[in-house]
Amino acid sequence: MTGPDTVRWRLDLAYAGADFSGWATQPGLRTVQGTLEHWIGQVLRLGGPASLVCAGRTDAGVHARGQVAHLDLPAEVDATVLVRRLGRVLPPDLIVRSVTRAPDGFDARFAATWRRYCYRMSDTPTDPLHSPMVARVRGPIDVAAIDAAAPRLLGLHDFAAFCKHREGASTIRTLQQVRAELVPPPAGAGPAEVPLGGHIAITVRADAFCHSMVRSLVGALWTVGTGRQPASWLDELLATRTRPSTIQVMPANGLTLEEVGYADDLADRVQQSRRMRTADELTATEDDDD
Repeated sequence: MTGPDTVRWRLDLAYAGADFSGWATQPGLRTVQGTLEHWIGQVLRLGGPASLVCAGRTDAGVHARGQVAHLDLPAEVDATVLVRRLGRVLPPDLIVRSVTRAPDGFDARFAATWRRYCYRMSDTPTDPLHSPMVARVRGPIDVAAIDAAAPRLLGLHDFAAFCKHREGASTIRTLQQVRAELVPPPAGAGPAEVPLGGHIAITVRADAFCHSMVRSLVGALWTVGTGRQPASWLDELLATRTRPSTIQVMPANGLTLEEVGYADDLADRVQQSRRMRTADELTATEDDDD
């Protein structure tokens, strides 16, 4: 819905991804976008589904605690009432935390300067009540080895080796942060009382991610952390332009979109984001470093 009497609204939301077939609407499947658009349309009596744009389209089974979306609605919408009414009709695995009027030039997708994901995994049994958010993987895993190798991936690169190929899509991204840490269980917790502690957390932040990139990056780091490959293998992957079969794409349930950051100059950021990146940028960056 767009027109002279509509304004842009920002939605901050969270969901457990286990029972969703990803973010994007797909015929006959339960998705986050499809569920939200249906109920917003119903609550506001729009005569049909709303139209949402999100910061990052998560895959089936992936969770989000800091997803951001926008939509254009009449200016007279009462945001507080909308949040309250959605809370009554949305399923328990999806919540809209807030609805706020967006600043001029805001675009949930193209105005974002970074997305931060956290991948949680464990090489030992975890509390089954929390296992939907912690992937069980083979080990043992050397967390220090992962954290030491991770900086090799930082910076502007063509991450084609870590992305599912999509015709015409760029795989050039700037990876801003990769950090691995062991999150200990709470003090005094018994063997049957391990919540989201007692696991390995890998935090990854970039200006944007291509399809399955985070789970492939984590899979490569897991391979190094288990001693199956040396740290230098990551350099070889960055020089590869197709995803090799040796990269393990990690299970979706360990991945959570935690936070999205936005630029102060929204219009300029939107223009930059809409421009497709090319290999010339990598060459220019290498020349600058020299």
